[in-house]
Amino acid sequence: MRAQLQQAAAAFADGPDALEGLLLGLVDDVDRALREPLEVFPVCHHSPASGVAMARRLREKQPKVVYLELCEDMAPLLTELRNCRLPVAVQAFASQVDGFPADWAPLSVVAPITEGSAEYQAIAYALDTPGAELVLVDRSSDHVFQWDARRDGTAATDGATGQDGHDDSAPNDAPACGAEAALHGDAVGLEIGDLRPRFAALEEHLLRHGRVRHWSEWWHQYVELPLGEATADHDTYRQVMFLIGSLFRRLAPGDPHRVRVDEDRERHMWTRMREHLAATGTDPADCLYVCGAFHAASRVAEFGVGGADTFEIGPRTATKWQHGLIPSSHAAIEAQFGLAAGSVSIARTVFAKNLARTGIEPFRLTGQAGPARGAKARRKAVERPRNTKAPAPVPVPDPATGPAGDRLSGFLRRPPVLDRLDEAELLGWSVEIVRAARRNGYLASTADAISVFETSILLAGMRDRARPTPYDFQDAAVTCIEKDSVPGRRDVRRLVEIMMGGDRTGQVGYDALPPLARDVHDRLAPLGLNLQQRGVRRALLDIAGRPELEACSDVLWSLRYLLPDGAARPIMGDRKLGERPIQESWDLALGTHQRALIELGYEGVSIEQVLEQRLRRAAYDPRATAAGVLGTVEDALLYLRSPRLADELGTRALEVLAAERTVDGAPEVLRRVRRLLTYYRTGEPVLPAWIESFAKTGYAHYCTLLPTAFTDQDASVRQVAAMLGFLFSMEGLALSLGCDRTQLELAVAQSHPDDPSKSALLWAAQTQLGTLTRARLRERCTGLLANPLVVPAYPRYLSGLLHALEPVPGLTDFVVEAVSNAFARLPDPVLLPWLPTLITTLRKEGADLAPLLIREAGRIFPARLPDLDAWVPPWLAAPVPADGLPEAAHTGTGGRAALLDTHPAACDAVAELLGCAGDWVPAEPAGPSGALLVDRHPASAEALEALLAG
Repeated sequence: MRAQLQQAAAAFADGPDALEGLLLGLVDDVDRALREPLEVFPVCHHSPASGVAMARRLREKQPKVVYLELCEDMAPLLTELRNCRLPVAVQAFASQVDGFPADWAPLSVVAPITEGSAEYQAIAYALDTPGAELVLVDRSSDHVFQWDARRDGTAATDGATGQDGHDDSAPNDAPACGAEAALHGDAVGLEIGDLRPRFAALEEHLLRHGRVRHWSEWWHQYVELPLGEATADHDTYRQVMFLIGSLFRRLAPGDPHRVRVDEDRERHMWTRMREHLAATGTDPADCLYVCGAFHAASRVAEFGVGGADTFEIGPRTATKWQHGLIPSSHAAIEAQFGLAAGSVSIARTVFAKNLARTGIEPFRLTGQAGPARGAKARRKAVERPRNTKAPAPVPVPDPATGPAGDRLSGFLRRPPVLDRLDEAELLGWSVEIVRAARRNGYLASTADAISVFETSILLAGMRDRARPTPYDFQDAAVTCIEKDSVPGRRDVRRLVEIMMGGDRTGQVGYDALPPLARDVHDRLAPLGLNLQQRGVRRALLDIAGRPELEACSDVLWSLRYLLPDGAARPIMGDRKLGERPIQESWDLALGTHQRALIELGYEGVSIEQVLEQRLRRAAYDPRATAAGVLGTVEDALLYLRSPRLADELGTRALEVLAAERTVDGAPEVLRRVRRLLTYYRTGEPVLPAWIESFAKTGYAHYCTLLPTAFTDQDASVRQVAAMLGFLFSMEGLALSLGCDRTQLELAVAQSHPDDPSKSALLWAAQTQLGTLTRARLRERCTGLLANPLVVPAYPRYLSGLLHALEPVPGLTDFVVEAVSNAFARLPDPVLLPWLPTLITTLRKEGADLAPLLIREAGRIFPARLPDLDAWVPPWLAAPVPADGLPEAAHTGTGGRAALLDTHPAACDAVAELLGCAGDWVPAEPAGPSGALLVDRHPASAEALEALLAG
């Protein structure tokens, strides 16, 4: 092989140096790996050929120790795979970091595992074989981020997509991420054996000359199919994979950071293996090292059992890592590692066909969830046509013959095996895709099935293939069936992917769940639903009839707070302070959002503990606001019913309020503190000390900020109205706690706004304090309408009055009067542009104020349309004197005396009750009431006269 490549380099290159060095280097890498006493087994992630070859080699060799390229801290979780339905992902998660930048949190690393992958075969063999040991030798999850390029200030090429993630310079075959493709979230992916060229020009060259669209199809055609044949033995497989790994490694771009990380990982793995061999005394010949082909062709000095012991593994940081299993899916694997859509499903189908062709029995964990796939089931899934010879027996090399010879030369010189066209399989595909197309609205017929069959053969011939591949069949189906448009939700390409196996989503079994997730399922067991199953389940809770379901309601509301939207969605029912539930209806999709539920288990052992931690974290965040902390107080009462936590968070809200220097959160503070105050007054015998202190501190705080807020352009009229609402609504409580009303009067007196809306708001505050009468306020509004220069700005004054209903709801009738006068007297060029602003203001900021206006307008305006013509507004029916006193106050007897004269029965009843006897004295109409008093009691006047005369 070496001589042949040297002759080829001299024949095809201008000078033998560069090309000869490359080609001979490939042979050196293969030879070095083959000579290693500890057998190196190269794999490609999720490759069916690697899975079949791994199962075959494990049954042949029966190694005592299997070294696997996977994070060493994930080993304890692998035994839980037997409680899961694959595919699942092994996850390491850290919600809080110690030793990494804070903005990196949370940290997450996932390693997806499928049933047909080589790593699963190795895990299943080692865990179920007595005397076999599984050792994970790759860097820890902590070192994945320690070696991240972001710590050096450079681009994160290694950590951006995965431990073996492909280079960003190469095309990405993955489609846009959907719901299933996002199962891994933003976790860093670990894949065992990434064999994708890191040189974009090389990948483009291979795709163009291979007449394929993407890398997954090239790998399937030119690697999977030849290595999946029954004639491809173990030695041939190893040498081919060593060659491919060496080729891609030598042609990879020279990114210094990425090369350093790859080599450090190889040094780490060989160091761990030598440590284990020295500690246990195991013979290297009884071991098997499973790693990616890229790392199998390593050239570091630490390579091999006899390599140099010069690499020092650094310590881990103080970050606390949590480990668990999360559900994965074919789409999530394809999206995370840049594979073509449907490629993992096709690989699973090819894996089953290869097993049926070779007769190899794969390894499977005892008690593994999911349907068993024995040899009979696999043969039934992939039937061979009639008159087909039985598969050749698997060649088993004799260990006494020594190392394998040069199998690579013969494999590379041998022309492609011309497999006979499997007409039965292709016909089955064609009939099935037509049936699926008709179910999805396509007008497909038997003629389309024939057309798909013939077109698949035609495309395979145009692409120099003796047998149509699933990708050829997919192109043929799209060409013959899809026509002009897609009648349903799925197009033909998606239907082919479903037919080839579809997107399979894994599930983590109950026994493999963290304690929190198991506790949630146990507490929701009274609902009688299978919540581990994917999909939406409707739960009906008749709490009045079954009081024990109230505990389930508490769990569901907590899950709604903690989990993403859609995991627990209330259809009927609500949770408010001071209210108890009667009946509720929920749509639950805990099986679909199993990953989010599992990650909750990394934060605590119960949902109450996690919820309390999150509330504390939000309250003590340096960027927390008073409104936000009050929200955590409300949540603590709603979901935890914990007065202790509410008091602690309320004290924190008091501290945050005292430190604030803006009024941005005033509306939210007012809304939340009113709700909390109402809850405590109706449900508790006394108010908590923190809310009394909050009212007292808030009163002084907002009095201090009020003059500045009136003149600050950044403070909106809604925020100033909320400040006044807090001051007026909390005034009684604050004054009872020792505050002085003079603070508020001085703050209002020192306010001199320039904005019309804030001026109207100030007038309303003065009216509430009694420094401005309603008559004077009405005169100001009338004067504004009478001034042509101010009329264009009059709607802004009305906006201020509308916002004034928040702090001064007693002005509702006056606001109705002001709005009515505006509609009656404003010219159309001013009124019509303002109407949309009025509507949007009431809808966005005055949802609670609109009912007040509507109710007051309904009381003032006539109820029937015919009465409107003769109706006179009450503010125009009886003019009020300038001093604002009623007309009866200007009469001699006064309004109260006239009322008592007309209706004396009430006073007679009170006098009889008190035991007072007496008769009514007729009122004297002449003379003022003061003269009558002096005439009846002259002693005081006479004494004063004597004093002045003396």
